[in-house]
Formats: sequence, C-alpha cells, structure tokens
Amino acid sequence: MTVSRGDRSGRTGPSGDRAGFSREPEAELDAEPDPASVARAIVLRQLTSSPKSRLQLARKLAERNVPEDVAEAVLDRFEEVRLVDDAEFADMWVRSRSQTRKLAKGALRRELADKGIEADIAARALEQLSDEAEESAARQLVERKLKGSVDLSDRAERDKVTRRLGSMLARKGYQPSQAFRIVGEVLDAAAGEPAAADFL
Repeated sequence: MTVSRGDRSGRTGPSGDRAGFSREPEAELDAEPDPASVARAIVLRQLTSSPKSRLQLARKLAERNVPEDVAEAVLDRFEEVRLVDDAEFADMWVRSRSQTRKLAKGALRRELADKGIEADIAARALEQLSDEAEESAARQLVERKLKGSVDLSDRAERDKVTRRLGSMLARKGYQPSQAFRIVGEVLDAAAGEPAAADFL
C-alpha cells in the first residue's frame, strides 16, 4: 500500500488538520467561560482548603468579579446540598478556636460576626462552650505562662504580672473583671513558690 508523503509525516489529515484531528471551531476557542461554572470552581477550591461561611465565599466570588446574581444562585445551590452550612461552620469554629487559642465567648462572638454568622446562629454555637470550660481554659493559660523565677511575694512584681496576664486574657475575649479575678486566684495558689510570667 502506498502512503502519501503527507500521511507519512503525520502533519495533515484528510481535511487538512494537523495529525488527523478535527479542528475545534473558532467560536468554541473564543467562547467566554460560563460565570456559574467559574463560581462553582472557586467555591469548591475554597471549601477544599478549609470550611468557610457563606459570607466568606461571597466575598471571594466578588473579588473574582463574579456577578452578584450568579454568586447568589451558586451559593444557594451549595446550601441546598449542605456543602455550605453556616450553623455547622459556627459550631466547628467555636470548638476549634476555644481549644487551640483559648478564646472566650466574647472574642468568638466577634469573629463569627466578622464572618457573617447571624447572631442567633452564633449564640447556639457558643452554647457548647460552658462557663466552667471557659474559666478552665483561662486558668490553664495563666498557669502555663507562670514559670521562671519571679518573686510573687514582691507586691510591685506581682502587680506587674497581674496587669500583663489580665491584659492577655482580655485580648482573648474575657471580661476584664473575670480576667483579673482568674489571674488573682492563680497567683494566690502559686504564692510562696518560685513563679514568673513568660509572656508572649
């Protein structure tokens, strides 16, 4: 069988296309991507990296210039299939941040609000963090910071330690009165033993 030079080189097919493959229509090559498909891909990538609230995802879609109506429709669909669930996100956020960062309810409430979680959903999520667990976390944090060789029997030194540890707890969302009470109780328990504050 005789093979033509064009066939033998593999450069062209019977219709003149390269390597015998049909050429895509120019219209398909130049077609704009479907905004809904783009939005879905963005949302899936975001959820793969870490859980997100609906507002966080909406902000990301806006950054990528996805039309608002398209973003709303895509996020509605993700909510329908429970891939986006603000209540579940809030529960997870409270568990994680209270355990790893020892944050109090006040700080957690502010963080949830910043992520677009409605107040009633945030309140239900915060119910899993009891007052006892919150205080226990604060005590553990203060005790962990007390190490070294500062003399707590020295009133000036103790006042300095109290201010710094109380401020630390306040930054984590504890009420000032609660923070300084807990610090005082921990320092009272540590009095008479070499103790110090290893501050961040």
